[in-house]
Amino acid sequence: MTTESFPRPIDTHRRFSALLAATAVGVYLLLIIGATTSLTNAAAACSTWPTCHAPADPLGQTELAIAWGHRLAAVLVGLLMAATTLAAVFGDVSRRVKAVLLGGAALYIVQVGVGAVAATSGPAAIAPGLHLTLGLVIFTTVVLALAWDLEFATGVEDDTIEQPEPIEEPAGPAAERSLPTGGLARARLTAFAYFKMMKPRLMWLLCLVAAAGMALAAGPGIDRYTIVATLGGGVLAIGASGTFNHVLERDVDRKMSRTADRPLATDLVPVRNALLFGFFLTAASMAVFLTINRLAAALGFVAIVFYSVIYTLVLKPNTVQNTVIGGAAGALPALIGWAAVTNEIGLAGLALAGVIFLWTPAHFYNLALAYKDDYARGGFPMMPVVRGETETRKHIVYYIAATLAGTVGLAWITDLGAFYAGTVVVFGGIFLWAAIQLHFEQTEAAAFRSFHASNAFLGAVLVAILVDALVLTGPVF
Repeated sequence: MTTESFPRPIDTHRRFSALLAATAVGVYLLLIIGATTSLTNAAAACSTWPTCHAPADPLGQTELAIAWGHRLAAVLVGLLMAATTLAAVFGDVSRRVKAVLLGGAALYIVQVGVGAVAATSGPAAIAPGLHLTLGLVIFTTVVLALAWDLEFATGVEDDTIEQPEPIEEPAGPAAERSLPTGGLARARLTAFAYFKMMKPRLMWLLCLVAAAGMALAAGPGIDRYTIVATLGGGVLAIGASGTFNHVLERDVDRKMSRTADRPLATDLVPVRNALLFGFFLTAASMAVFLTINRLAAALGFVAIVFYSVIYTLVLKPNTVQNTVIGGAAGALPALIGWAAVTNEIGLAGLALAGVIFLWTPAHFYNLALAYKDDYARGGFPMMPVVRGETETRKHIVYYIAATLAGTVGLAWITDLGAFYAGTVVVFGGIFLWAAIQLHFEQTEAAAFRSFHASNAFLGAVLVAILVDALVLTGPVF
């Protein structure tokens, strides 16, 4: 929409969407600052409201600065919330967007009162977790308003994918036509085919997830052998999962342009050899994990079976929720990393796994949009194919919000500090903005930008966890 359908200076729907997104990021930033205030007991440095007075003890100056930051952020976010709500009331938005924003604004006023009571009477004066819960509810209302308004402004009623034209399949095995004549060149091509079956593009991110799990569990004192064995076993497990996936999807891969050149789809690698390679990688992975502890080995085995069998054979071809449920495969490395250090499954490890689980649909739905025709050819019930592009773009916003809420929970139960908080706010804002641009542009290029923004977000968050846990803080048990 380019017409002036909102009061000045908003004017257009795109600007209103930007204002809504800024409000969502602002509320999220306030949640992060609030979690930091609670963890550092900074509220105790200021027992007056609405202003703060310096404590007599000079050691409380850092906590005082945090408390001041929290209150100033609350004022700025409150102004954003008020501006957004007024723009919605007097602008061209749906009734449910207006209703949810009015509800969020009312809750914000309640939240201010709860904060005032906690500041003047102490945290014990309110129910435990009430302040954080109200903040999460307010954040949810703003995100719902954003997702629904983007749907109203940019969506269409029925944009499911019709069956596209099939790709042209080669007349004979592609491998026979492309194999080089030289022995060394053939060996290189075959070796690269086996390497490609291991899905190396997944390895860096999943190993980073496992490393973050180890760092949260052990802090700076982590054992070097544990690091090497966990990451080595993880690489082998990912390779095994990828190989079995190539075997089981070889016939479907021939129907999809982006996978038609895979080693088994082109008959470059025999199925029997690929299966033997997959079983070898599985055995090698278990052998490495067992040098750490049995729990890490068991979780590694579950990860291989879940991705290879449950996701590939059961979820992916049969349910539109395949990506959502399948996110458990990507979340397991967080538990493996934690278990490798502690020989148990801890709360912080589960919280990190939850962040990965929630991030996966927000990440993969972008790829599903970019390759929607391919997935339709393959017969996979991906979200854009079954429910349409509009619904998929809306769910991306939903899951971005859920992921951001998950990062707040992770900060709440760990000692992760300002570096982590700043990273998730900056890269979370970039990810959210890319998703909003996707709503307005609706192109393959925009889908890939949002996909890359999701990778950048998770990579930055995991690196921030490593820095905070290994350099700036200690272990979290």
